[in-house]
Amino acid sequence: MQHFRLKTINRLAIPALISGISEPLLSLTDTAIIGHIPVHATEALAAVGIVGTFLSMLVWVLGQTRSALSAIIAQYFGANQLHAIKRLPAQAVFLVVVSGVLLIALTYPFTAYIFKCYNATGLILEYCEAYYKIRVFGFPFTLLTMAAFGTFNGFQNTNLPMRIAVFGAVLNVVLDLILVYGISGIIAPMHIEGAAYASVIAQIAMALLTLYYLVRKMAISLVPRLPLHPELSRLLTLVLHLFVRTLALNVTLYFATRMATGYGENYIAAYTIAINLWFLGAFIIDGYAAAGQILSGKLFGAKAYKELRELNIKLLKIGVVVGCLLALLGGSMYVFVGAFFTKNVEVLSRFYEVFWIVLLMQPLCAVAFIFDGIFKGLAKMKLLRNVLLGATFAVFLPLVYLLDGLDLKLKGVFIAIAFWMLARTVPLYLYFYQKFT
Repeated sequence: MQHFRLKTINRLAIPALISGISEPLLSLTDTAIIGHIPVHATEALAAVGIVGTFLSMLVWVLGQTRSALSAIIAQYFGANQLHAIKRLPAQAVFLVVVSGVLLIALTYPFTAYIFKCYNATGLILEYCEAYYKIRVFGFPFTLLTMAAFGTFNGFQNTNLPMRIAVFGAVLNVVLDLILVYGISGIIAPMHIEGAAYASVIAQIAMALLTLYYLVRKMAISLVPRLPLHPELSRLLTLVLHLFVRTLALNVTLYFATRMATGYGENYIAAYTIAINLWFLGAFIIDGYAAAGQILSGKLFGAKAYKELRELNIKLLKIGVVVGCLLALLGGSMYVFVGAFFTKNVEVLSRFYEVFWIVLLMQPLCAVAFIFDGIFKGLAKMKLLRNVLLGATFAVFLPLVYLLDGLDLKLKGVFIAIAFWMLARTVPLYLYFYQKFT
């Protein structure tokens, strides 16, 4: 029986953790820098939050190829049949890039209407339009990078995604500072549009580096060739399950954002800070979820079920510890965290009312995300879909409207998110220990 030492798990998890936090760090960078621009900072911060939520929805919905591709490749890896899977990545990358281009064509003409659905009006709506009409052009490049990350992970390699993600995050920070604030006598301050350009340039650069590593380091052809790989239909089925699942996930984020916007500009600005910090915690835990996905796929492919149970127990213990550490770290810097993003007293007041809920959620979120990773590795996408549909429509939506009726406002939104996470966790816990014990 193979025993999973912490060192073995960390070898995959730490690079995955670093690469995973690159996306929320891009959003947090925009949030922190935009929150301190000299004109209309609150409105700009609100717009970044609204657009960021919508873009996250698009990335998560169409970026599910990463998880599906990683699961299939990892199972072939465990069965020692990698030679039979090498044609699949090129076909998957081609499909996601085409879907990204189509999405630009479908959303760009309706930008104003989309963000009116989020309750954006006036200057906030203008900023949403300006920011989105630039940022959306980075979308196909992001999807390409995510599909490639699934390929790397399936081959048990999380180091290359880490290098790419760190490069992109650093480049985005540098470009943000230059383009948002400008350089006296050289580049005029571009404010919110500068943040959008910085993100797009960073996404393009990451995609180019990804292509280099795929070809030179992994020796994988990027030219899609016929006939279609026999696993492509399975891949698309798994992606479809994850597509529906992610739509349900984003129903939660849509209604949370819409309600926060309806409470006023100070509330949506505070929500923007709080939800991005929640995302950061989620992606930190996601490093261990990614390790769980990679290793569980390999063990499932090798039919090593005892080792699979051992892995699950070890990862859950790690996740709870990491979640508690995140909560303690956030609590120790409670006042400093809010001030880092804005100086607006009203926004800070609303933020401090809910930040404690975000912190208390961290251990629960850790367990939920690790189970997500395990079940993605097992390719149980249909189960994940059904659980999230139930959590969203049977728990979150009724509860968030109930709490809104009690006038809890932003506190009600985050309390509903906490119960939503609980509803995602319990069914997966019960299923795993009924099936694999």
